[in-house]
Amino acid sequence: MALFNVSHPTVFLLTGIPGLEGTQKWLAGPLCMMYTMALGGNTMILLAVWGESRLHAPMYYFLSMLSFSDVVMSLATLPTVFRTFCLNSRAILFDACLAQMFLIHSFSLMESGILLAMSFDRYVAICNPLRYASVLTNQVIAGIGLAVIARSFTTLFPLPFLIKRLPICRSNVLSHSYCLHPDMMKLACADISVNIIYGMFVLTSTFGLDFLFIILSYVLILHSVLAIASHEGRLKALNTCVSHICAVLIFYIPLIGVSTVHRFCKHAPWYVHVLMSNMYLFVPPVLNPIIYSAKTKEIRRSIVLMFHRLCM
Repeated sequence: MALFNVSHPTVFLLTGIPGLEGTQKWLAGPLCMMYTMALGGNTMILLAVWGESRLHAPMYYFLSMLSFSDVVMSLATLPTVFRTFCLNSRAILFDACLAQMFLIHSFSLMESGILLAMSFDRYVAICNPLRYASVLTNQVIAGIGLAVIARSFTTLFPLPFLIKRLPICRSNVLSHSYCLHPDMMKLACADISVNIIYGMFVLTSTFGLDFLFIILSYVLILHSVLAIASHEGRLKALNTCVSHICAVLIFYIPLIGVSTVHRFCKHAPWYVHVLMSNMYLFVPPVLNPIIYSAKTKEIRRSIVLMFHRLCM
C-alpha cells in the first residue's frame, strides 16, 4: 500500500478483473487485438478522408472527427490497461490518474457531440438536400468542431479539481485498469455530494440532451422519408443513415448501461461493473471503423486505393 500525504495518496493501484488476477495475462492477446483494430481502423479512416479529395465533404469530415476522438480515447487507456494486464504493474501517479480521467471523460463527451453533429448532417441531407452545400459549409463544420471541443473541455475542466479537493484516505485501490471519476470519488472519506451532483449535471445536460436531439432529428428524418413517394427512394434515404444509427447505438447503449449499473445496481457483482465499463470504452472505437468501412462504399474504395498505392 502506498503512503498517503495529507489529502491524497501519492499513487493509485489499478485493478484488472477481480477474481481473475491469475489468468489476466491470457487476456493480453485479445486486448492487443482490440487496440490494434481500434487504432488501425480509425487511423485508416483518417488517412482515407485526408488523402482522397472525393471525401472532402461534411459527412466525412464529421466521420474523421469521430475517428480522431476514438484514437485519442484508445491511446488514453492503452498504457495503463497494457501495464495492468500484461506486466502486472498496477501503480499510477495521482496526477497522471487525474489526467487520464480527464481525457477519457472529455473525449467521450466529445464523441457524443460529434454524433449529434452527424445527426444534423443526416437531417439536412435528407430533409433539405437542395440547401445541403450552403448550410454545411467548411466554416460551419469547423465551427461545429470547435464548439464540440470547447464544450467538452470547459464542462469537464472542474472534474480533476473536484477530486483533488477530496481527502482520499479509505484506500488507494481503484476498481478498473484506468481512472474514472465515479471510481475515484468513492475512495474519499468526506462528503462527495458536490461530485455526485456535478456528475449528474454533466450526464443529463450533455449526454442526455445530445441523445434527445439525436432522437428528435431522426423523428424529423423519418417524417421526411415517409413523404417520399417511391419505396426505393425511402430505402435509399434510410440506407444513408444506417452507419450513423449503428454508431449511436454502440456508443449510448454501453453508456446508459454503465451509468445505470454505477448508480442503481451497486450490489451487483463487481465483474458486471468492470464488464460494462470496458464495453463503454472499448466497443465504439473498435466497431465504428468496421461499420463505416462496411456500409460506406466511398470509404471502402478509398481504403483499397490507399493500400494499392502502398503496395506499388
